[in-house]
Amino acid sequence: MPINIAAEGLHTAIPLFVIQLGGGISEVSIMVAIHYGAAALGSILWGKVLDKFHAKKAVLVISFSSIILCCLWLYQTNNLEPLYVIAPLSGFFLTARSPVTQMLVMETSMNNQWGKLFARTSVLSTFGSLGAMLIGAVWSLYFDSRQYFVICGVASAIALVISTQINKTHFHIERHAIAHSVHGIQHAFGHFRLHHYLVFPSIPSIHDYKHILSILKGKVSHEIGFLFLANFMFYFGSNIYFTALTPFLKTLNLSDSLVFTLYLIQTSMMAGIFFVAPKIISRFGEEKSAMFAYLPRILGVLVAAFLITVFSGFVLLSFAILSMCLMVVGFSIFTTANSVLLFKTIPKGFEGTYLGVNSSMVGMGVFGGALIAGFIATNFNYVLTFLASSVILFGSVALFRFYLHHRLSEKTII
Repeated sequence: MPINIAAEGLHTAIPLFVIQLGGGISEVSIMVAIHYGAAALGSILWGKVLDKFHAKKAVLVISFSSIILCCLWLYQTNNLEPLYVIAPLSGFFLTARSPVTQMLVMETSMNNQWGKLFARTSVLSTFGSLGAMLIGAVWSLYFDSRQYFVICGVASAIALVISTQINKTHFHIERHAIAHSVHGIQHAFGHFRLHHYLVFPSIPSIHDYKHILSILKGKVSHEIGFLFLANFMFYFGSNIYFTALTPFLKTLNLSDSLVFTLYLIQTSMMAGIFFVAPKIISRFGEEKSAMFAYLPRILGVLVAAFLITVFSGFVLLSFAILSMCLMVVGFSIFTTANSVLLFKTIPKGFEGTYLGVNSSMVGMGVFGGALIAGFIATNFNYVLTFLASSVILFGSVALFRFYLHHRLSEKTII
């Protein structure tokens, strides 16, 4: 919980701080892009360290200590330049906790308990995120973003103290085992909106992208290629929205406290839908649920594009809440259904490789979405930025339908 307070706090406060220091959407987009680019690199490197040395406590101590230093640096800085270093450093070190959490769950419990324990860690993570937004909403009434980094530093220090209590487990599980458990996959991608977790059980080579390359050449070697491309487009379009959202809200003259409050409401919706999404999927199936999830996602973007700026006051805030809540409703249902579909579609024996390919596609989507958001908003306006997001999400729908067509008709060549 405390490291999620720090993580979600930094994800929200850094864009606000960039704007406070005189930056705009172009600077925010670069910060977001390099933050998640470093997180993808960190997912690979920290995973390699864990596989080789099984040093979970050491990884957490190094990671949380570095986050504390980043928070202190943010508190001391008065200009934008240091943030181009702090943003990737925070992304690199924050991502270390994800594989440690997954491996601890799997090493300290029987496999028939993994689902329950992964769900419990997800709930605790969400409570941490709710705490970050609640503290930010109240704190920002009296202080600016700079002082909020002290809260993030204190939360990281508490996490550091707790991490020193971790003992060695009786046996070690390689990260590759995550790919063989649908619970591990769901946990890896189920909180991507909040912390952009990535998991690379093995580092993919060019050959591992063969099913994607064959589709680009006009052939279908396996339907999973469509799923990879659909996921790329889903996160590409979604991160255009999320990167532009905070600067967009600030152009409407909303206070930092009000921005935190909007994210608090969104995170509360995320927590609520977390319990509902599995029931929806069990009733309607993964395919129909994933298709349905695109509807609130696209509607949320269109509300931001056409309705938020038309009104003011309470009506403006109502449409902002509607847009943000629709986005996380669509996300929660899609990622839960998508993780099950991915688990079922990956050919037996290729779990680690294909999970790495999927993570790389998601990572490229997030990175590209951040940069494109800054480019369009800087050169045009936010309406076109959100429209671009919706168009890309429609492209993801088309690719997902192709995936379903080839999967259900069994017209694949393995």
